[in-house]
Amino acid sequence: MKRIIHIAIIVFWVSCSSSKKELFVLTDSFVESLQTTYESYGILGGTEHIKTTTDGQYQVMPVGRLINVKILKIVNNDVYKDLEEDLASHYKNDRRVNDVYINNAGTIMIDCRN
Repeated sequence: MKRIIHIAIIVFWVSCSSSKKELFVLTDSFVESLQTTYESYGILGGTEHIKTTTDGQYQVMPVGRLINVKILKIVNNDVYKDLEEDLASHYKNDRRVNDVYINNAGTIMIDCRN
């Protein structure tokens, strides 16, 4: 029984991990584009640039020089807090990112403002 539980946990962890890896690739591309291609996506201009992970778990949308990350299923605040911590850790030493935080709407923002 223990072995089955361990295998289930590993399978769950690996599946989540690949989704987060894809999420990081998406957010990295937006962070990079704000340095190379776009000065800003504008207030409403980001809607045409919305990206969703292939598993449908996360949506990423640029707004001005902010990048909005949204979990596309109903989750509790702890899941958002964990994702915020993962993204903050991912961008910890990246000078292009000023902050990663949960905004008042409940989604996560990656702040790339100058």
